[in-house]
Amino acid sequence: MKYKSQKVAYMFFALSIVLLLLQIVYGFIMGFAHAGFDGLHDFIPFNTATATHKNLLVVWLLSGFMGAAYYIIPEESQRELVSVPLAKLQFWSLAAVGVTAVIGFHFNWWEGRKFLEIPRPLDYLVVVNVLLFLGIILVTLFKGKEKTTTAMVLAMGLFFAALLYLPGMVWFDNQSVDSFFRWWVVHLWVEGVWELIMGGILAFLLIKLTGVDRELIEKWLYVIVGLTFLSGILGTGHHYYYIGAPKYWLMVGGIFSALEPLAFLGMALFALAMYRKGEKNHPNKIALYWTLGSAIVSFAGAGLLGIAHTIPSVNIWTHGTLITAMHGHLAFWGAYAMIVIAIITYAMPLMTGRKLYDRPAAHYAFWLSNIGMIGMTTAFAAAGVAQVYLERKVGMSFMDAQKAIEVHFWILIGAATLFTIGIIYYAVNFFQHGLPTDEALVKE
Repeated sequence: MKYKSQKVAYMFFALSIVLLLLQIVYGFIMGFAHAGFDGLHDFIPFNTATATHKNLLVVWLLSGFMGAAYYIIPEESQRELVSVPLAKLQFWSLAAVGVTAVIGFHFNWWEGRKFLEIPRPLDYLVVVNVLLFLGIILVTLFKGKEKTTTAMVLAMGLFFAALLYLPGMVWFDNQSVDSFFRWWVVHLWVEGVWELIMGGILAFLLIKLTGVDRELIEKWLYVIVGLTFLSGILGTGHHYYYIGAPKYWLMVGGIFSALEPLAFLGMALFALAMYRKGEKNHPNKIALYWTLGSAIVSFAGAGLLGIAHTIPSVNIWTHGTLITAMHGHLAFWGAYAMIVIAIITYAMPLMTGRKLYDRPAAHYAFWLSNIGMIGMTTAFAAAGVAQVYLERKVGMSFMDAQKAIEVHFWILIGAATLFTIGIIYYAVNFFQHGLPTDEALVKE
């Protein structure tokens, strides 16, 4: 750790870990409900559980991205954050909004729009919070000695993520129009600007962990940015097939959805190529595992499994089924969860001075969570294929089909248990580092 203000990142990282654990709890509630045991329904109905599960994902990833920015930007710009007190205020306001939203879901306080359930009054608080965050980051970057490509791509991703939140706040009376612009938030975040954030964090970690020349790594960033914008923007069309949008979206969405894996393939090839060129034998091997794993798993989950069901001739059958859950779980895990965990794994020993990355728990966390996630993805795939066949080929009713595929959710629960054990190992290892300390400061 080179700057005292980088310690602010710890608060965001800790919040991410706690919310990830809470998200897993709601995942189990949904898993048991799908398996036929919905004993909590009177207290936590399935729609409450699914809204909480998805929104916790968004909040803990955003908290992780913010923590990553607070750690990376000072080091890249070669100066302290412009205001640590404001950064701490921004953290507490983010935590307050997240907690209020989750509690509100349990009292039916939400908008009811999928993925954007957060109540409208909280939307405005989110905007204020993100503007404060961007102000701190951008002013720090502007006043810094250096303005590296890595920092600029990360900042650009964060800025556009904030900008693309706004279309989801516009009220439309027409449901098709509302759904059209809702995907400007949901799709253009996860398959657009979040990829820029991932690329910026990935580049920073590869520079630090492999020792490859910065200029070479940052040239790859331009390729990733280009591929992301080429495919991601018009690839939004693969969500427009069944909402009353014009028919040309079938063609546009199909073509550009097929190109979307290129950005993730670029990241995977980028990471592996830099690893092979690297001459630096960094001691924090587990951070390198998470970094390379993020690039590879995101290509499998977001790229290959994405295209597997967004082609129009396939999507006509799979749309709105558990096939989407198959794609979503591995995609979010690889592309965003693993890169957040990677930057936390890299930063924690440097902020605290406690090098716990060689402990068995750190390695158990990596392997158990990844094996568990692959098992969950496989279970979702089996359940989804059976659901598509029973509902949309045989003509079985939705609830009868759900009853028939219950057995797959026992496999899912087993895999999720393995995943959870891995995450618990990670959380224990994280908190064993203790709090950041000024004694960990190192001047190059």
